[in-house]
Amino acid sequence: MQGKYKIDFISNNSINPRTMTKFLKQSELSSNWFEIDAKNAVVGRLASIIAMIVRGKNKTTFTPHMDDGDFVVVKNVEQAKFTGKKFKDKKYYRHTGHPGGIKEITPEKLLEKNKPGESLKLAVKRMLPGGVLGRKQLTKVKIYAGEEHPHAAQNPTLIDLGKLNSKNLIRN
Repeated sequence: MQGKYKIDFISNNSINPRTMTKFLKQSELSSNWFEIDAKNAVVGRLASIIAMIVRGKNKTTFTPHMDDGDFVVVKNVEQAKFTGKKFKDKKYYRHTGHPGGIKEITPEKLLEKNKPGESLKLAVKRMLPGGVLGRKQLTKVKIYAGEEHPHAAQNPTLIDLGKLNSKNLIRN
């Protein structure tokens, strides 16, 4: 039995520098800027695209423990849509920290409170990792109601959601 299942640990080349994954150093990181028009976009699909770009998963140099993501500017966020009855029925929960301090709010009430980008921000936040890295990556998302934004100097690359997948936009 010994000869049949003999394993030679000395010739294992798994720690060979030529076969190891290349991780980027902090000085080698670079960030790009992207612009997305959220007009008639489905909130969940939009959030997943934003989370992928902000994490850096669209790059070949993705490193899970580093912030290698890009900046995303989202405009016309007040025109983003929910599918089905989610606009009225979906609930976001938070807790104040005091006993019995659970609070809930719907996307409809958020829009009434003049916070149109808050539901998209919550969706992206919940798709990012928890902790310090996720909070840092969330600061790379810039959400604006309307066409105007102050990031024109960065020359953001426009991403057309309709060309990525026809289900990303709701046709009226």
